[in-house]
Amino acid sequence: MPIRTLSQRAILCFLVALPLSSQSAEHSNNQIETAVSEYLDGSHRTEKRKVRDSERHPAQTLAFFGIEPDMHVVEFWPGGGWYSDILAPYLRDKGQLTVASFDPAGNNAFRAKLESQMRAHFEKYPAVFDRVKISTLAPPDQLNIAAPGSADAVLTFRSNHNWLKEFSLPQVYHAAFRALKPGGLMGVVQHRAKPGTTASESRKIGYMDEALVIEMAENAGFVLEAKSEINANPHDTKDHPAGVWTLPPSYRLGDQDREKYTAIGESDRMTLRFRKPQ
Repeated sequence: MPIRTLSQRAILCFLVALPLSSQSAEHSNNQIETAVSEYLDGSHRTEKRKVRDSERHPAQTLAFFGIEPDMHVVEFWPGGGWYSDILAPYLRDKGQLTVASFDPAGNNAFRAKLESQMRAHFEKYPAVFDRVKISTLAPPDQLNIAAPGSADAVLTFRSNHNWLKEFSLPQVYHAAFRALKPGGLMGVVQHRAKPGTTASESRKIGYMDEALVIEMAENAGFVLEAKSEINANPHDTKDHPAGVWTLPPSYRLGDQDREKYTAIGESDRMTLRFRKPQ
């Protein structure tokens, strides 16, 4: 058997380890997806929410982000709590869910109503939500969403365009960066615009250029780790009269061309995983 130099042995070990590492990651993702799926039929989830699973792919999305049941996860702007319904029971025994919600005393009536409805929903099902912590994310003044360096993951679902519209997205990303432990992850799901769409255009239509999201996250210190097409929709032409809100579930045009927009389905979405450097 030929004698190999130290560097040759190191290279050989590295090459041998690569397939195992890939298989291990795939196995871990499959485990997460299976574990999350167990909570999709919970009685605390309404049928209206469950029917959107086929469009939002929660188990696959959380598996791609690598959300383990023993993590401290901060969910930004949970709205009525669609993802919280899944994350809360999944993290309840070993981990921690913190929802960084709207300011209940803010001057946005719609957001205040959503925040109130979320709290009422949590109170209705204490066996699911009793350990959830609630903080306030209301830039530019309220950005202390969790203790610095305490979170394993920060997740944002379809909210980035709101912060872009209000010129607060850099502040939100910096808040996420502060809250995360070194090596922590930020998962982003966002309506995806046609390449080259400007920030000004995005503020009107709700879709954002993927390159812009990546640039702003990197400006906050994050490193892009991976992309996924889990939430892609090739049928979405992204040129609707009322922007992304033309499509379900918003149907901003009411019954006008409703069948057409139902056939398209929910928006085309980017799914990005960023990492805070060690």
